[in-house]
Amino acid sequence: MKEESFSTKIKEGINSLFYIWKREFQTTFRDQGVLIFFIVVPLAYPLLYGFIYTNEVAREVPVAVVDHSHSALSREYLRKIDATPDVRIVSYCADMEEAKLLMKERKVYGIVYVPAEFNQDIARGQQATVSIYCDMSGLLYYKNILLANTDVSLSMNRDIKATLAGAYTEREEEIAAMPVEYENVALFNPTNGFAAFLIPAVLTLLIQQTLLLGIGLSVGTAQEKNKFHDLVPMNRHYQSTLRIVLGKGLCYCMVYSVVAVYVLCIVPALFKLNQIGHPGNLLLFMLPYLASCIFFAMTASIAIRNRETCMPIFVFTSIPLLFISGISWPGAAIPDFWRYFSYLFPSTFGINGFVKINNMGATLSEIGWEYQALWIQAGVYFLTTCIVYRWQILQSRKHVIEEYRRLKEKRAVRN
Repeated sequence: MKEESFSTKIKEGINSLFYIWKREFQTTFRDQGVLIFFIVVPLAYPLLYGFIYTNEVAREVPVAVVDHSHSALSREYLRKIDATPDVRIVSYCADMEEAKLLMKERKVYGIVYVPAEFNQDIARGQQATVSIYCDMSGLLYYKNILLANTDVSLSMNRDIKATLAGAYTEREEEIAAMPVEYENVALFNPTNGFAAFLIPAVLTLLIQQTLLLGIGLSVGTAQEKNKFHDLVPMNRHYQSTLRIVLGKGLCYCMVYSVVAVYVLCIVPALFKLNQIGHPGNLLLFMLPYLASCIFFAMTASIAIRNRETCMPIFVFTSIPLLFISGISWPGAAIPDFWRYFSYLFPSTFGINGFVKINNMGATLSEIGWEYQALWIQAGVYFLTTCIVYRWQILQSRKHVIEEYRRLKEKRAVRN
């Protein structure tokens, strides 16, 4: 009898688990809001982001020039700047006021000012100064203008030093112009592009945020529709914590396994972003990341009381989470409090691990810190999810008992 009872319980548990999985699938694909966040947003948002930054870098940024030197050397300097791919001189202004007017009208994004004593200072062996003024509302514009002027000034410095050195051989001129030769190599981002730098982090964060939105919307709907505004409905299949957590988690995992492959593999390939990681390492890394994101979202969803609550969460957390991950903002410059605070979110370890595998070719052993942290998060958030749903089950039972007592009292009064 005990064996039959035990086997019956196992069968009932499995049936209830798949019943909850089926119901969650139906809720996901019948609720338009959940469907948008689970399917439409992951499909469309990466494409939109990729098309915006598909050019990788800004080119031919328009600038204005104020040349008070009017010398052959200043004209050579400006000609070399105009020849760079970063900036394009669109106007030669008589004074700074005319150049400022062009910046106000957004016709140029920077001003190159060559003072009157530019040629004389170089002829006297003194240091000459060229000033640049940039529109800081666009950091890419500032970067292009600064890099173009820096490269040209270094190139002309080398030629001037070689001329003043009075060397007898070409080798002596090379040593006098550049005693220590340097070479700039951009590792893992050869084009210095914005897309290759930012999009992998955004794609990884997108998985966590859309899961948080979709699950939050589903939970808000359930609490609005249930009689006592409980998360767990009054149903015999929903009387076990483990069945609920595993049933719902299985549904989300199946949906987001496909979404993750599309977001993290297909989208970077469409826009020809760096993909030098081994697919097996990436697959093994995504297992704990998906699990931690799912259980994190299920735990956080306890704070959702209606469908609209989850929207502010997405709006006000996405940008801060991107910054404190250490990708968009240097990790060494993040204060200790915010760095430890970021460890609460799977996106912190997910972003860093994905970038290292996909863009830098790292193996799982080389990202052991991120990989182990995600498994720990998956375990911790699984336990917190079980605690949350166990509390919800008890709350649901409490409300049912109270309702039963209230109805019993009414009947007694009538009798």
